[in-house]
Amino acid sequence: MIDLAGSELSTRLFLSLRRSDQRRKAQLYLMGLLAAQGRKSMRNISAALDGADDGATEQSLHHFISSSTWDWRPVRRALVEELTSSWPQHAWVVRALPISKAGNLSVGVDRLFVPHLGQSIHGQLAFGLWFVTGRFSVPVSWRLFLPHDWLRDTERRSRAEIPPTVTPEELDECAVEAALTLTDRGGSPRRCPVVLDQVTGRPGPVAAAFGRAGVPFLAGITGRTVLSVADPALPGAGAAALPAEQILQGVRGLRRPVPRSDRGFDRGRISWAAAVPVRVPHGPGDRATGAGPLHRLSLLGEWEDLDQPPARLWLSGVPGMPAGPLLRLARTVLGVRRDEETLGRRMGLRDFEGRSFPGWHRHMTLASVACAMSATAAEHRARAENRAQQLSLSA
Repeated sequence: MIDLAGSELSTRLFLSLRRSDQRRKAQLYLMGLLAAQGRKSMRNISAALDGADDGATEQSLHHFISSSTWDWRPVRRALVEELTSSWPQHAWVVRALPISKAGNLSVGVDRLFVPHLGQSIHGQLAFGLWFVTGRFSVPVSWRLFLPHDWLRDTERRSRAEIPPTVTPEELDECAVEAALTLTDRGGSPRRCPVVLDQVTGRPGPVAAAFGRAGVPFLAGITGRTVLSVADPALPGAGAAALPAEQILQGVRGLRRPVPRSDRGFDRGRISWAAAVPVRVPHGPGDRATGAGPLHRLSLLGEWEDLDQPPARLWLSGVPGMPAGPLLRLARTVLGVRRDEETLGRRMGLRDFEGRSFPGWHRHMTLASVACAMSATAAEHRARAENRAQQLSLSA
């Protein structure tokens, strides 16, 4: 079992918990997440800890997660501060996490459409904000999507302890808020770009929200998304707004090769990329906005086959970044997808069995801390082994 009771990092992360018994239980739960095998149910977490045989530990931890009063938000902010002060960050990534459920009582459970799957599931849908380096990525914050029916149902709202401040929102709004809660309002000291790992159907509102917050972003769009070319020297300038794929087909001569070398994904292969300054239409007659938060946007396209239309398209609000670096930024989502399936699964991101809104957030917060501690410990070990190898070779 991994012993974190004396960990300086866990001690710092849990300083916001006012009572010593809460801090002790937070460390116990974290130890259980790291040590338990298989599904991170409350029973398995408790069984991984000493003294769990009589059921007292399970009951105590269940109360700590589901019924205690501690606020998870300061713990998330502390986690962000620790990571940003210790590791070279490349980006933030927002990714949807579908959580299948058999029943209907857990908070937010419904028949829900999952953007990156292109299909619906019965369960919960959350958006995670991931801290991304060149070597690993870990989640730091979560926003649970709540269907309008849940928020209109007074009885279900009360039973799940959903705060009155939670109001209805669309999927894109939920994804944007998942990013801005910490990158804008929570005070991350580094204003790194946010990459939305989904195709947005509402690029105008998404771009406007990030623009107002002053947060650079990159969001996937479809080839049918209507935009206006902003550079008068390029084909399509001055015309009515056009589908994004048509705009990119008109600037094929601007495509440049971009080697794929990020974290080992498709290493050695090449894509081609081009970026075009654009505006987002905002009213009748395909007029486009030329001022305010939407005026410094670009359309990025990636080609895998030069004879075919672009394979992927993004709307970028990262000022001054050329097509090559923009494409490398977009590809940071590949590492997050892999880490979600490996590290996130091991640490129980989908495993909370409770039903309440606060309980879900407390579990996800501590599971995120477990992800961070596991990933950073692995990176420290890899660096130590590399140093030892280099010393051995030079001896």
